[in-house]
Amino acid sequence: MARLSTKRQITIPIDQCEIAGIKPGDDLDIFSVNKGQITFFKKSKGAAKGLLKDIKAKSKMSDEQSRQSAIKIR
Repeated sequence: MARLSTKRQITIPIDQCEIAGIKPGDDLDIFSVNKGQITFFKKSKGAAKGLLKDIKAKSKMSDEQSRQSAIKIR
């Protein structure tokens, strides 16, 4: 059973870590799915590599203009 410390750190049993393939120092994403349930995902290095390769930057657009174009209110 995992235990939450006073510093809000969680200790995960070794057998569960082995099943999940996680080791000390691994990065995890944490999502709250439902009230009382939390899901952990092990981050994989390079998983997003090439994700934005087809996106062309608009060099004449400022950072603020870029943010505003992404937030368009309909």
